[in-house]
Amino acid sequence: MKFKMSRIILLNLLIFCFTFQLIAQSPVKSRVVAFYTGKNDAAHVSFVHEADRWLAELAKDSCFEYESTNDWNRLNKDNLSDVDVVVFLDTRPDSLPGRQAFQNYMENGGAWLGFHFCAFALDGSSFPQNWDWYHEIFLGAGQYKGNTWRPTTAIMNVENNTHPVTRDLPNNFVAAPNEWYSWENDLRENPAIEILVSIDSSSFPLGTGPKKHEIWHDGYYPVVWTNRHFKMLYINMGHNDIDYESGTNKELSFTFKNDVQNKMVIDALFWLMSRDSSSVK
Repeated sequence: MKFKMSRIILLNLLIFCFTFQLIAQSPVKSRVVAFYTGKNDAAHVSFVHEADRWLAELAKDSCFEYESTNDWNRLNKDNLSDVDVVVFLDTRPDSLPGRQAFQNYMENGGAWLGFHFCAFALDGSSFPQNWDWYHEIFLGAGQYKGNTWRPTTAIMNVENNTHPVTRDLPNNFVAAPNEWYSWENDLRENPAIEILVSIDSSSFPLGTGPKKHEIWHDGYYPVVWTNRHFKMLYINMGHNDIDYESGTNKELSFTFKNDVQNKMVIDALFWLMSRDSSSVK
């Protein structure tokens, strides 16, 4: 499947790239490297492949180079030395050297974009909360608490219309179908966290079940946020709808079939690639 971007998004992208290169006064392209595992859950694997294709297509007409890898051993000091943005498409590093390399990268001016499952952690699961710096300090969310089911669209509320990631978005927009997560920690109580997008209350009830706890009727749920102490952004989108019931595993929805949401991801990437330290809020 080939991804085609709208003409408006592509034109804005080309204008941004031209301006970006003038400001940088350098022919060197930014380097974006995405890490993934691509093994757990067909819906997450579907998103990984879709995102990888979309980002590769985006890079063709943009001012950055893109590559992806499922070799988490490449998350080390030497390989990160010339990387402008690290992307986690599904999971997180499990090895201590990889975790230390990533923390050092972020604490020394690196930039990061993470999607959906990369923030998941739950004691007793295959992805326990055994990395306090990442889950408690960097992301601030703590452990996973729950989710909606099945994947559905939701109306997003843009909480900050001045941040580079969201300033060109409408106040509300409909997101692509997704499995929406809730978290152990209330991010509103963390002064380091800046919530950019949350689920609008008009989305409730959200989810179709069949389990009652998989349908949300109220509450506050952040979807996109950044940490003021790092150049980073977490986006909860990243779970395509899959036909599990009949056993076909057919893809029923796609994350990057949404122009407004795509605009947010594109603006996020270029904010993260920006060499202007003042852009770190």
